[in-house]
Amino acid sequence: MEAKLEEAEWVQTRLDQLNLIEEKRLNAICHGQLYQKRLKKAFEKKVHPREFREGDLVLKKILQVQKDRLGKWAPIYEGPFVVKKVFSGGALILTNMDGKDLLHLVNSDAVKKYYA
Repeated sequence: MEAKLEEAEWVQTRLDQLNLIEEKRLNAICHGQLYQKRLKKAFEKKVHPREFREGDLVLKKILQVQKDRLGKWAPIYEGPFVVKKVFSGGALILTNMDGKDLLHLVNSDAVKKYYA
């Protein structure tokens, strides 16, 4: 009879431990979500969205790697260009100062405002 009682107690303690593990797992998930929320808030506090309008002057980043004799002193941006059209996803259509359109759309991350 004692062996069955000890076995029943053992089963009960194992069930309690499993419930405790589940509780700890949920607690860890909650803390992870709170941490992600704090990180997002801190990141968004520092980030300033770039807004461009038609007619703005911008410099376009040179994206392809070029073998240049200037090395690290090679220019990073080219331009200035004029913003012809702005799309909602951050894409821009740029034109040269002569009014000639560029062939490809440019992401707003690859340009910065030009103050003349």
